[in-house]
Amino acid sequence: MPTLCLGSARDIIDAGRPPRAAFLDYPLGHSAGKPFDTADQLSVVKAALEGFNSLTEPAQVLTLSNRWYDDEWIEEAGSSQGGDTRQARDETPQFQLPADRDAAVAAGAL
Repeated sequence: MPTLCLGSARDIIDAGRPPRAAFLDYPLGHSAGKPFDTADQLSVVKAALEGFNSLTEPAQVLTLSNRWYDDEWIEEAGSSQGGDTRQARDETPQFQLPADRDAAVAAGAL
């Protein structure tokens, strides 16, 4: 089955060398388009899917032409100033359904 990686971290795409990739120069976490902007999201997906036709060599990367609202995020993302807004990682096992937790307990995983 043909695969294509869609991402917004070019260095990670290049390091991972997926069979095909589409790079979107948007802030991390927005690889499928701008929040609540259906037209942009559809544009991103359609442009990325074109990679199945245009990318013919292994590890080629298609750079999408979509633009974020402005470029201020680029400076902020590269800055060493400012506070870290990330939350601490929650190492507590998470389950979609109570039955999933019960199964993990029964299997001795918890």
